[in-house]
Amino acid sequence: MTIIEMLQQSVILTFLGMGVVFLFLWIMTICMDLAGKIIGSIDRNNNAAQSETHKEDGKIPPQITAAITAAIEQYQKDTGDV
Repeated sequence: MTIIEMLQQSVILTFLGMGVVFLFLWIMTICMDLAGKIIGSIDRNNNAAQSETHKEDGKIPPQITAAITAAIEQYQKDTGDV
């Protein structure tokens, strides 16, 4: 095998490898886009149902307020921020 043949083969293998990677990334992008649309539609349905239950009083439930307060206090304790 001469140098020219080896260079030709290496160029072919390089473009073949790059093509396979490009194809894989393209397919993965399409799958992620479809998954995002599916999950987004499911999430919108759940948010609509939740907003209807909280729309009656317009207040944040006390459990959520307590959880947020506890998370902020824990964060401040861990980082030393006051």
